[in-house]
Amino acid sequence: MLELVVAGGWLMIVILLCSVVALAICIERLYALNPRRIAPPQLSVSVWEKLRSGRLGGEQLRKLRESSPLGRILAAGLANAHHGREVMKDSIEEAAGHVVHELERYLNTLGTIAAIAPLLGLLGTVVGMIKVFSEIMVQGTGNASALAGGISEALITTAAGLSVAIPALAMHRFFTGRVDEIVVGLEQESIRFVDALHARESGEKTP
Repeated sequence: MLELVVAGGWLMIVILLCSVVALAICIERLYALNPRRIAPPQLSVSVWEKLRSGRLGGEQLRKLRESSPLGRILAAGLANAHHGREVMKDSIEEAAGHVVHELERYLNTLGTIAAIAPLLGLLGTVVGMIKVFSEIMVQGTGNASALAGGISEALITTAAGLSVAIPALAMHRFFTGRVDEIVVGLEQESIRFVDALHARESGEKTP
């Protein structure tokens, strides 16, 4: 590996740094985008039971807000439930916007790495070929080892750039799809909760 890095020139260092950053983002997002962590399956049921029993006070709302992204959305709606349905929905949408922003954290960086890695490899190719033609101008075509060194640098950087870009692009698409799926689930859960709470309040107001 070290020989490949040395043979590839200084651009290999940049490509390796991109691979390290991309790997770190993938590991972090695999943990952060766990659907069960973002929207615990029994959270809504638990909140509904506490709400019906009158045990959902300020401290419970704070714990709910800190428990998970879905908990933050539900807590925002419950905190403004007494202001009416529209205000409650607006507060949920605002909280959901912050949650979505956090879910998409680092994905732009991963997409940028997927885009620039092959360009770095192409730049390495150009640099390697420039060295090849420079050696030809100075020594002619008789020095095969010098020519092979420049061609080797060109091929190594190209392969390295593609080796980083392809997995980074695949993981970027994977995480984007997972975020979309999670957002849809959060929206559905929030709508069901708002409708259930509104129906409950309407039933209590009906004589």
